[in-house]
Amino acid sequence: MRIRPIASLVAVAVLASLPHGVSGAWAADEDVPPSRRIAEGVTLIPGALRPGEQPDGNTVVFDAPQGLVVLDTGRYERHSHRILDFAADEGRPVAAIVNSHWHLDHISGNAAIRDAFPSAEVHGSLAIDGALIGFLAGYRVQLLEAIAATTDETQVALWRAEVERIDLGPRSRPTVPITGPGERAIAGHEFRVGFSKATTLGDVWLYDPKRRVLASGDLVTLPVPFL
Repeated sequence: MRIRPIASLVAVAVLASLPHGVSGAWAADEDVPPSRRIAEGVTLIPGALRPGEQPDGNTVVFDAPQGLVVLDTGRYERHSHRILDFAADEGRPVAAIVNSHWHLDHISGNAAIRDAFPSAEVHGSLAIDGALIGFLAGYRVQLLEAIAATTDETQVALWRAEVERIDLGPRSRPTVPITGPGERAIAGHEFRVGFSKATTLGDVWLYDPKRRVLASGDLVTLPVPFL
């Protein structure tokens, strides 16, 4: 079998996980790398790391016949606003969201995108169901305990916002579940969908064979790739 090289591979993660209070690579909005076209019809909206905050994952947007296909929606409201601004600038609706996995830096913008585009499908793994009653539920308890134990108002605000993101988790459940690899038409465009257990019990990645772009989620990270 002949193997053709992939023209572009996009690692969607900034970091898979980062504890509170760790300084990041970018400290201010003006220092966040701008959105850029990485192939015809494919745009990268970079996430960011800021001192004292959890990371924002990157977003990859594919243009499709029925609208935009948005892979991952970041953690913070400012990131989801960048996605919505991009859609407005392009004059195209968001037709579908694809979540590479359920970590909060990849799904927290889903609710805002779906509020703006109620008919948008959500493609993703059902592994989020276990996370909502397992890891995320436990994380929520830890956050509430930490809030009760501190008088630092700045830190309390950050932790309360994180609790609110967890509470929005059910709105990130897929409307079109991905349970295995295969070919899939999303918003009228053909993708090859990958599926494995790596950073979570259900990681998804997209390969656009027409544009030869692979969006890999957290499966390609530095310094050690999961893929």
